[in-house]
Amino acid sequence: MLRALGAREALSRTNFRGRTVSLAGGPALAAGAAVSAAVAAPSPAAAAAALTAGLGSGAVGLYDDVAGERSWPVPLGDRWRPSDASRTGTFVDRPEQKTAKGFAGHLAALREGRVTSGLVKIVGVGAAGLAASALLAADPARKRRGSRAGRAADLLLGAGVIAGTANLVNLFDLRPGRAIKAGGLIGAPLTLGRGGGLAAGPLGVAASVLPDDLDERVMLGDSGANALGALLGVALAARTGPAGRAATLAAIAALTAASEKVSFTKVIEANPVLRQLDALGRRST
Repeated sequence: MLRALGAREALSRTNFRGRTVSLAGGPALAAGAAVSAAVAAPSPAAAAAALTAGLGSGAVGLYDDVAGERSWPVPLGDRWRPSDASRTGTFVDRPEQKTAKGFAGHLAALREGRVTSGLVKIVGVGAAGLAASALLAADPARKRRGSRAGRAADLLLGAGVIAGTANLVNLFDLRPGRAIKAGGLIGAPLTLGRGGGLAAGPLGVAASVLPDDLDERVMLGDSGANALGALLGVALAARTGPAGRAATLAAIAALTAASEKVSFTKVIEANPVLRQLDALGRRST
């Protein structure tokens, strides 16, 4: 699958070192991880939740990977801007969608009448998380809360954990192998006990993609990172109740908020242990 996807020019990108790599690792990981989680799931409901979260998040992530490289259309009358009294002028470049950064950036673009591919991804990942949480709630093996308000709260907390973990793992996808390593640290404890296959399956598929990622032949992009994170979020939500989900969501929200103020890359490079772990297996030049 990696070879077939890697040949597509639309998936070629330039990484942080200026090398041309393929985004093929993303959709390959999303599809393989979602299927592996479903196969290893402890129940049909959990399998359906994994497929929904993994494939849904991977699909909208791929849309953002591809559409995000395009420019917004500029009305014809706005493309020519006079520069002086001699009636000369310049054509206005169409603004890149990727210039909108973070949730605030996507909202600012929306206020200007522009719907970014990133906003589509945010809504899509949230919808996939909500659907997956609803499927987990329908699992007969899961203890149900008595009140309707309690069930609604549990559903929303589960959706927040799934979507939040998808976004969190994606925040680490700034260097080769980093997102998969972060996913491994999050998911390793989740491989234990009943339902461990929900995390073990995706981590196994991610491990198979890791060598190509570290060697800078492929990159995960939003498709792979979001899918891996969403599947780990399903594994988290499947084994926690309302209190556990609330605590997990609070931790995810804190890390996400911190990423808006502090560079994770700078934090990693400033810590010798994290720096060594981050660079482990990666090409040196």
